[in-house]
Amino acid sequence: MATNLSNAKNAKNDEFYTQYQDIEKEVNAYLEYDPNVFRGKTVLLPCDDPEWSNFTKYFAQNFKTFGLKKLISTSYAVESKKYKFGYQPTLFETEAPQFDKKKTRTNGKIFILTNGRTKVNVTDLKWDYLEGDGDFRSQEVINLRNEADIIVTNPPFSLFREFLVWIVNAEKDFLIIGNKNAITYKEVFPLIKENKVWAGVTSFNKDMLFIPIEDISQSDKPKTATRVVDGKTFLRSPSIWLTNLDHGRRHQPLSLMPMQDNLKFSRHKEIKGKGYIKYENYDAIEVPYTDAIPSDHDGIMGVPISFLDKYCPEQFEILGTSDNGTIAEKYKTTQGLTQKFVDDYYKAGGKGAYKEGNPTAGAYIDGIATMIYKRIFIRRKRGKKWKQN
Repeated sequence: MATNLSNAKNAKNDEFYTQYQDIEKEVNAYLEYDPNVFRGKTVLLPCDDPEWSNFTKYFAQNFKTFGLKKLISTSYAVESKKYKFGYQPTLFETEAPQFDKKKTRTNGKIFILTNGRTKVNVTDLKWDYLEGDGDFRSQEVINLRNEADIIVTNPPFSLFREFLVWIVNAEKDFLIIGNKNAITYKEVFPLIKENKVWAGVTSFNKDMLFIPIEDISQSDKPKTATRVVDGKTFLRSPSIWLTNLDHGRRHQPLSLMPMQDNLKFSRHKEIKGKGYIKYENYDAIEVPYTDAIPSDHDGIMGVPISFLDKYCPEQFEILGTSDNGTIAEKYKTTQGLTQKFVDDYYKAGGKGAYKEGNPTAGAYIDGIATMIYKRIFIRRKRGKKWKQN
């Protein structure tokens, strides 16, 4: 059965490695904004495989440059993983005096670096077996979380909700990777709405490529799940960085045109000469493209979730999402989709399972009842009219 990386219900889809260049590009943006963001800090890399992880390599090699106090990296035991692949311990492990044939499969490993030398490599990491399997929910790893200042990792997508709560409850700074749709999860979106979590600097419009744990055949996966670069097959995923570390891009307002200019000059046929339609179940206008947001509109606007990587909190406020109806009641025209709208949708040949009361944004486009894909509801900050340069 074909599997898709974007659907982490399949255990194998939780096992993939982040490219070094993607980590470097993202982290550099935080350093440009605040060169001391990691200075004197203890960084924890959980849900990792320290021997293979580029997170571990990157932070170990930049230990001195970043001014880290301590680096901790932990792995999850092979036997505890749902997906069992052809595991073989490396020479790095087997030639160490603490190597244990049983523990290599049943226990997680911990790598610690406190060395302040000018040049630090992964081989300088001191490692041992954890007492348990390395599950981030274990008290052993919770204690490491409590010791850390910043948590950086690519957690299992299937456990993303739980992992984020695990971090937020401990009030830790973090930089993690998740599926793009994670931003609308009920555990995640309220944090974004309250400006406690925001998107990283890597664009939503470019899927990330990940390194598979095993060689994969193109025939084993749909073409949309892989990409071949220089003869090497990568797993492709609509993934994003989420963080509570500040960065400069977050404070760059979008350059936008006023509504009348959009009606005249927009490059989008849905807007030019037509205007903005209103939803049936929300007191808001539909803005299908971020660059089509009218700079002078005072009302509520529904925008694509890709807006979040361009969101400037000084320019807009986030009110809710159509995905789970988290917007305030006063912005709802009805308590959800009306039965009439649902009936009209199916009469027009619509697909999917929709019922009366569903919070999904709906609108009549050219007279046809249409379900709109997930939308973030925003409103510009009062007195702010950001125009096209």
